[in-house]
Amino acid sequence: MVQSDLSIVLPEVALALYAMAALMLAVYTSKDGLARILTWATVAVFLGVAAWVGLCPVPDGTAFGGAIISDAFARFAKVTLLLGAAGVLAMSEDWMARERLARFEYPILITFAVIGMMVMVSAGDLMSLYMGLELQSLSLYVVAAFRRDSVRSNEAGLKYFVLGALSSGLLLYGASLIYGFTGTTAFSGIIAAATDGHLTTGALFGLVFLITGLAFKVSAVPFHMWTPDVYEGSPTPVTAFFATAPKVAAMGLFARVMFDAFGGAVADWSQVVALLAVLSMFLGAVAAIGQTDIKRLMAYSSIAHMGFALVGLAAGTQGGVQAMLTYMAIYVAMNLGTFAFILSMRRGDVHATEIADLNLISKREPAKALALLVLMFSLAGVPPMLGFFAKFAVLKAAVDADMGWLAVLAVIASVIGAFYYLRIVYFMYFGTEREGVSVRMAPMPWAMLMGAALVMVLGAINLFGIEGAAAAAAEALVR
Repeated sequence: MVQSDLSIVLPEVALALYAMAALMLAVYTSKDGLARILTWATVAVFLGVAAWVGLCPVPDGTAFGGAIISDAFARFAKVTLLLGAAGVLAMSEDWMARERLARFEYPILITFAVIGMMVMVSAGDLMSLYMGLELQSLSLYVVAAFRRDSVRSNEAGLKYFVLGALSSGLLLYGASLIYGFTGTTAFSGIIAAATDGHLTTGALFGLVFLITGLAFKVSAVPFHMWTPDVYEGSPTPVTAFFATAPKVAAMGLFARVMFDAFGGAVADWSQVVALLAVLSMFLGAVAAIGQTDIKRLMAYSSIAHMGFALVGLAAGTQGGVQAMLTYMAIYVAMNLGTFAFILSMRRGDVHATEIADLNLISKREPAKALALLVLMFSLAGVPPMLGFFAKFAVLKAAVDADMGWLAVLAVIASVIGAFYYLRIVYFMYFGTEREGVSVRMAPMPWAMLMGAALVMVLGAINLFGIEGAAAAAAEALVR
């Protein structure tokens, strides 16, 4: 029994052993002198574990009394978040060194956060759910305030910590209500407590509080208030990380809880998730219009995109989960490329993040401007870019689930949101002449930018097989 349990959690155990070994090695040797080596070693470990999970799958089953679940859904989410984390670390190494932030703790904290995320998407019990969530959150609180000499970075970390603690309290309160009214913390026991497709009133209240805590993690409105300030104040590589891997983990956990624990009462939570989706799409689309800082704009962009992902979840169907997973994979690729460009924006020796700095950058950096144009079009959902197919998938899932009204609202929000993406393109190609920024790129960010742009164009042909993997993952979750 113990052997089979360990075989299921072996990837997480391997990462934990690596993180602790790296921590001890750095502390007892040259500390920050090992920052560069540890960063690239962590990238290699993430890619190795992603290949291990994806190509040599861990056996399906449960471990530790059902607290951890191994299935195709967990594998898809784990591979996506591992690749996202590896991409962010790889393209941020040059930036961290240039900004004198190359600390050995950074890749180790990212590793612990990733372990928490992997536990989140495999959670089969409210206890393991909370353990994974807090391991991720505690690590992210620290990296948000990683620039210790910056007031804004410290403010970002403090705001994230205070609001994160509030959301954790709400989630715990919801979990305690669910346990009180169902008599179990296991998802398999909770789903059995839903009679005639509905929960008891007490369990329903618990579900609402649980959704509130999960909505905070995905930056869904009205629990989004931390996102713009944390994105703007955190070091830019940390912002890039916030916008990729944690979003995949949070959406994976959201879907896991809704279907594995409350799949017998879809009607009770579908409308709540749909409301979160609508509010997130419209606030993200409207609030981003007036932003002048590109990191704050990307924060509101992430809120809107999480709203679109929630549209797939709100459908409450296997097709909806498949669309949501496809959307998240494409979203990670788009953000990796966009943040590779943002990381490279400099005015002299200072990192620049003002949108106006992009004025006529196409004349100085035509290839990089073209790549960013492709990514902006994809984020806006302009065909034939890959982002269009991501949005089309969640819209189709909503229509197939007889939620046409939700699809219509999503289209309207998408049209509004296209304005601020196209405004960036306007600045790059038709802006006023002024002293702008230089975009001097290290090889890895350049490769990430160009690779992401190429994927957005070529992915329209066959989605690189993402659809098939997402379909298998959705089938494993929605049984």
